[in-house]
Amino acid sequence: MRYVQVAIDGPAGAGKSTIAKLVAKGLNYTYIDTGAMYRAVTLKALENNFDLEDESKFDFIYHTKFEFVGDHLYLDGIDISERVRNHDVSNNVSLVSSYLSVRQELVKVQQKMALSDNVVMDGRDIGYIVLPNADFKFFLTASIEERAKRRHYDNVNRGIKSDFDLLKTEIARRDYLDTTREHSPLKAADDAIIIDTSDLTVQEVVASITLRIREVENYGV
Repeated sequence: MRYVQVAIDGPAGAGKSTIAKLVAKGLNYTYIDTGAMYRAVTLKALENNFDLEDESKFDFIYHTKFEFVGDHLYLDGIDISERVRNHDVSNNVSLVSSYLSVRQELVKVQQKMALSDNVVMDGRDIGYIVLPNADFKFFLTASIEERAKRRHYDNVNRGIKSDFDLLKTEIARRDYLDTTREHSPLKAADDAIIIDTSDLTVQEVVASITLRIREVENYGV
């Protein structure tokens, strides 16, 4: 049996995770947050005081277990869903995700996950590296201003200290690092549907993506 693959890519703060999670829930598909997996690797390195500038220190990834249970990511059997969103992880994940050895191993894990269920997978290189033959490909984007507003609002709701201007600077830096890295830079797949979410609600984006998938499922168009 061949399972359905939905790829959702886009820059930091474009709403990928929230939207992908809701699309997966509505379709009863498995949601795989690949960005959280790179964050998990970064978290593990930070908590073990590894030198983040030394790619050789990341060989622990070959003995690391990742598992998604509902909306939660387990790293070596421990739920780290909240911890991967901390400030230190956010500021270092672009560096960690730029390492070829890290990317190659996580891509293998992600591709294996997509073989056992219908999946909605989000990240930055899903449509052209991880799942190049995905049935559906979407690329979500939004202005830096809007993405910073969303991240600030999310931080405030989580009780995390947040500086709006600093967030704009950090997001712009993250965009630069993600789009210019040597291995699997952030970009839309040639056949992806691009959606600017700046002036759209989460519900509107979810409805648009879900409708497209349902149309193809039901009518093959």
